[in-house]
Amino acid sequence: MLIIFRPLKVGDFVEAGGATGTVREIGIFTSILSSPDNKKIYVPNANLTGANIINYSAFGTRRIDLVAGVSYGDSLDLVKATLEQILAEDDRILTDPAPTIAVLELADSSVNFAVRPWVKEEDYWDVRFDTQEKIKQRFDEKGISIPFPQQDVHLIKAG
Repeated sequence: MLIIFRPLKVGDFVEAGGATGTVREIGIFTSILSSPDNKKIYVPNANLTGANIINYSAFGTRRIDLVAGVSYGDSLDLVKATLEQILAEDDRILTDPAPTIAVLELADSSVNFAVRPWVKEEDYWDVRFDTQEKIKQRFDEKGISIPFPQQDVHLIKAG
């Protein structure tokens, strides 16, 4: 089945047969993956063909899904402009398809923005990590606060 349909090839980053990693070898009975932390994983081909295969490398591009939470007191226009600027400054982020920056939800402690740039598959992790760091640094520079969950506790004096 793997030879006929070719849902993965050596070098692809996949989630399949209960394992996640880069395909190193496709054998007759088993395939070998290397995990992101460099473990060698032997996956019986029956597990690969009998379950879903998610091939993260199949199309050559991936969307990074980030969430940036800001305070309800912050200017949404300033936040959006700051996020757009961060993405525009990184040459690894693709313009087609265009990144998405939008209010994702009005949460308990924050207004959460979806930040979804597209990148080449090989740039995924570097851009993901760099963008998170840049968001924090730029928010600090612009005085945009990243709130943390809080609870108000009211004590009632027993009479």
